[in-house]
Amino acid sequence: MTEPRATRLKRLTMRANYRGIKEMDIIMGGFAKAQLDRLDDATLDVFEQMMAENDHDLYAWITGTAPTPEQYATLVQMMETHVKGRFS
Repeated sequence: MTEPRATRLKRLTMRANYRGIKEMDIIMGGFAKAQLDRLDDATLDVFEQMMAENDHDLYAWITGTAPTPEQYATLVQMMETHVKGRFS
């Protein structure tokens, strides 16, 4: 049985808000709340895959202190843009 899109968005938003590291809760949770409903299913698949990554790695990619793996580059760029717009 396929999960309805609305349920998936709620689940991913909840997971993004409770990462374990406060900085990632703010970054990923804020991004999820503002942007997930605009993403297509393929991009949501990548976001869900990225959610399984270590918070310290995610933070390094988003802050630019470590190179971002190619499969996450578009999403990380979107998150960087979101954070810059939110805090500038």
